[in-house]
Amino acid sequence: MELPPPAGLVDHYSHPVVHGELGLGTFERRLATAVTGSDAGTSRAGSFFDSVTGLALLRWCPPLLGLEPHASPARYLARRRELGGYAATRALLRGSGISDLLVDVAAGAPAGPGEPASVAELASAASGRAHELVDLDQLAAQVAATSGSVLAHLRNLDAALESTARSAAAFTCAGAPLAAEPSATGPPGPVEVARAASATLRGRGGAQTAALRHHLFRQALETGRPVQLRCGDPAPLAPLLGAVAGHGTVVLLPEGGRRHCRTAAELAAVHGHVYADTGPDPTPVLGLAPFGKLMFSTRARLLPELHVVRARQFGRAMERALGAWVAEGECTAATARRIAARIGGGTARAVYRLEVPVG
Repeated sequence: MELPPPAGLVDHYSHPVVHGELGLGTFERRLATAVTGSDAGTSRAGSFFDSVTGLALLRWCPPLLGLEPHASPARYLARRRELGGYAATRALLRGSGISDLLVDVAAGAPAGPGEPASVAELASAASGRAHELVDLDQLAAQVAATSGSVLAHLRNLDAALESTARSAAAFTCAGAPLAAEPSATGPPGPVEVARAASATLRGRGGAQTAALRHHLFRQALETGRPVQLRCGDPAPLAPLLGAVAGHGTVVLLPEGGRRHCRTAAELAAVHGHVYADTGPDPTPVLGLAPFGKLMFSTRARLLPELHVVRARQFGRAMERALGAWVAEGECTAATARRIAARIGGGTARAVYRLEVPVG
């Protein structure tokens, strides 16, 4: 079955890309960091242009900048510099097939040259459809810095959540601390929360501040905005997910390989309020949850090229999997296209309350 090129995708979890015109060495370091998550250089491992991701980049990105596929790295980067950093970013993002970017800005600026684009700048480059993901721990730290008393701290937290929920696409936070803390299966009481707020204001951590983190997480759910939980293995979150059923929407962002993605999909199948991020390849989890509980993301960072690469990887993975289903009579071509559209963006638009793109 031949699916159309990816279009109207919602990338429901990514990071800012870097401004500026990048030389070969800097670009290679950015590519290595974006792929591995490490700031380590590539001198021992070799160039990441000579990797699956690098090959895909040189296949799909040069045509978006006016070159033939498989241009050399030097030729590609010369063309990138010729256009200028912003124009290249705009061409790549608009050519990726992604209509909406949900951006986690909490990671901060990377080391080295180039500054990360703001959400507003990404929105301009990507035709006005970039949306901010607000990190709960970062929000809490900002509120604590401007609160002089426990009462003011709790009042300001509630006000900040309510205000932020009006503009943010979702909240995001680390899931592992929530799973490990003692109040995972029940809401902390007012006294616990007040003690935790007091400990936070005095700069103390530990078990007392755990209650404040749980309070903040549950209050964020009550705003009506989804809360994304970044996690390695999502299995320890099962008690927490059961405890917050009926109080909001949780999206699991598993890291660490296919096994954890499978666990997330299984939890999404069990809990009506839980959804699973699949990354750019949903095929390992297609049989584990209803298709409407799975959502595509690039998880891209630093380089706009990775949005292109991972959108293309998603399209090709879905084409192979769904094409086989159609060929074997498991579903019709129309059903296959509906499934691809739902995982690629339809579910995310409903969960994050995004407008359907026109045209």
